[in-house]
Amino acid sequence: MTTPVSMTPALLAQQVPFIVPELILALGAMAIVMAGAFMGKRSARVLTWASVVVLVAAGFTAVLTMPQEPQVLFLGSYVADLFGAYAKLVIGCVAAAALLLAVDYLEERNIDRPEYPVLAVLATLGMFIMVSAKDLITLYMGLELQSLALYVLAAYARDDAKSSEAGLKYFVLGALSSGLLLYGCSLVYGFTGSVRFEEIAASKAVADGHVGLVFGMVFILCGLAFKISAAPFHMWTPDVYEGSPTPSTAFFATAPKVAAAILFARVCYDAFGPLLEDWRQIISIMAVLSMGVGALFALQQTNIKRLLAYSSIANMGYALVAIASGPEHGPQALLVFVSIYAITSLGMFGIVLSMRDADGRALENIADLAGLSKTRPLMALAMTMLVFSVMGIPPLAGFFGKFEVVSAAVAGGVLPLAIVLVIASVVSAFYYLRLMKTVWFDAPSATVIGGGNSTTVTLTGVTLVLAALTPLVGLLAAVAAVAGSVFQ
Repeated sequence: MTTPVSMTPALLAQQVPFIVPELILALGAMAIVMAGAFMGKRSARVLTWASVVVLVAAGFTAVLTMPQEPQVLFLGSYVADLFGAYAKLVIGCVAAAALLLAVDYLEERNIDRPEYPVLAVLATLGMFIMVSAKDLITLYMGLELQSLALYVLAAYARDDAKSSEAGLKYFVLGALSSGLLLYGCSLVYGFTGSVRFEEIAASKAVADGHVGLVFGMVFILCGLAFKISAAPFHMWTPDVYEGSPTPSTAFFATAPKVAAAILFARVCYDAFGPLLEDWRQIISIMAVLSMGVGALFALQQTNIKRLLAYSSIANMGYALVAIASGPEHGPQALLVFVSIYAITSLGMFGIVLSMRDADGRALENIADLAGLSKTRPLMALAMTMLVFSVMGIPPLAGFFGKFEVVSAAVAGGVLPLAIVLVIASVVSAFYYLRLMKTVWFDAPSATVIGGGNSTTVTLTGVTLVLAALTPLVGLLAAVAAVAGSVFQ
């Protein structure tokens, strides 16, 4: 599609149908803000459910309004295509499920306010912008809209010192990553004269491999690596995961990671496609470090949320392997993997949220899972399916995700990364099996998880549904395969 010289009202009217999902989120957030202002704190539960409807509607609308051919919108700054539409569907549904997990947790701690669902919807709007970004300005706008909302969600339990500390750490290190990203964008613009991905890829500086442009690309990739908590930019992840309210952790450990991974791929393939060998080396180093750090440091953890933080770092290393596979094989593997990762990771956080002692207090240590198979066998079975999926045990979903990544790596000529992925998966199996040993073979601890009254129907239901999805990956894989095959 030829980029227009100016944006006329008629052209704008033609392009609006392609951004209906974003309009749903923006208008929905405004409506929820107004409703919360008039209805007060008592409206929190109702507005949370309304936000869930908005998020799911936006996700499915992205697929329903998807053009048959990729459409570049708004003077080349935005793109509507199947790749982005599928990602938006996953992001919308995962964000909605994360909100459902938060409803009763926030009520129990008397921090249920209308601001929480509003922030989640605005963060999701930023994610939608990220996955469709086609220039550096749109990229930054989407990234910061998402990040600013996540900083607040991390510190949402403002009377909790650990939550405030987590929000401050996330904000300070996030500001650093934004600085790296902006500096890289300014270098790229200075050497290419454009912020649009296509024009950057077609510039003489890219064709010549100008060293200044390569430096700019490195800064941009480092800034994006922070957003997906890839090593060596992972230092914020364990502390923020542990200190934040668990529903907030569940939210920004899933949907934002999907959005950032898709954005990472767009930047590499669309803007710096001709510099494949240059950025592949950078991403390969990040992937190896992430897989190593995630697998080895998780062995030492006794807190489940910190364990999941290192697991997330390792999984983002697997996603980077898919990106390093190149534009021919990477998109399909990336879509399959991040979709499965988001579902299984959210299910694991559902398990963490359901952990209670006899007095209803939340439990977060691995030792507290002792005897779960005897006290709550259905939840133990759900956790087993989720853990085996993350390990990559067939025929559960995680196996297909890792299989797609390994296949893409072999086909894309990065076999060493595939070998490191397999080794890291074997190492990580140790701490996952330790979880299973605690759940199935250890005697129930003194702080035993309570019976049916310890968790609500909503929390338990969402967690069990997420666990049940792990063996039903065939449809997801098929849809992602189609989306990846038409990536432009």
